Formats: sequence, structure tokens, C-alpha cells
Amino acid sequence: MENSNTRYQIGEHVVYPLQGVGIIQDITKRTFKGKDILYYVIFLDISDMTVMVPVDNAENIGIRPIVSTEEAHQALDSISGSYEPVTVDWKVRYSMNLELLKEGTIVSIASVVQTLYHRSKIKELPVQERKLYDSALRILIDEISFAVDKPKKEIEGLVFSRLETE
Repeated sequence: MENSNTRYQIGEHVVYPLQGVGIIQDITKRTFKGKDILYYVIFLDISDMTVMVPVDNAENIGIRPIVSTEEAHQALDSISGSYEPVTVDWKVRYSMNLELLKEGTIVSIASVVQTLYHRSKIKELPVQERKLYDSALRILIDEISFAVDKPKKEIEGLVFSRLETE
């Protein structure tokens, strides 16, 4: 069901914070508590999951379009070179990085990847933090891959070559 009031259309790729890139498979109306509500039906390939997001709430949730090629390259550039070492207390670090991921911008995701990559070179990451790093890395590679229209494997190689540049 196409709708001119919706920001995104069926077939369009979007980024869902903390989840990654998804494709709008449908825009459907459902009745909830006696009200008709319009939903985006988004398939997230990364987790093989389909989610329904109310159209009116999509922006609040942080659903956003894939970044431009230029922004993708800026995010790649931002992970090379110097970075600010973060606190040694992993719980504080985890909380800070989780907030950055929830922010959902490609720059904040790149920052989490860079911080945790360098931290893991100093000392093995705790399990929860390792999961956060793996998730941020997956989301970053996924979005950049869509933005620059290149295979994920190629982008993964680029990301690691940039991370190793100091």
C-alpha cells in the first residue's frame, strides 16, 4: 500500500538504529485500540527479522535514510588516524558506546567501532562489549556497502585497513 504521506516508499533501504540496514517491504494499515495506524514493514537482512514500525513514530525511533556516498567516505575517514582513548571502566565505556549506537548516525557508529577496536588491541573486550563492537562493525559495514554500492567483503577490508592506520 503506497502512501503519499509516508517519507519512505516500498523497496527503499533505511537504517534502523541498533539493528542495521533494512528494506521497506510494505506499508500497511492495522487497527490498534480502535484506531487505524499506518506501519512500515521493514525486513532486516542482517538479523533475518521483519519489524513493523508505526509511520508516525519512525523518526522518533531513529529510522533514517542510508547516508550519501560522501558521508560514507567521511565515516570511513573518521576511523583512521588518531582517536581518544576512553575510560578503563568497561561499564562506563559500554554505556557511552551504547548511547552512541542508539544515536544511530554513521559517525557515532564509526566512533564506537574505532574506540572498541583500539581498546581490544590493548586488552580483550568483556563479552557484552565484544557483542556491541561486533554489532556496530556489522552495521557500519552494511550501511557503507549500500551507500557506495560495493560488496560487504570489500568494505570490511577497507574498514580494517583504515582502523590499522594510525
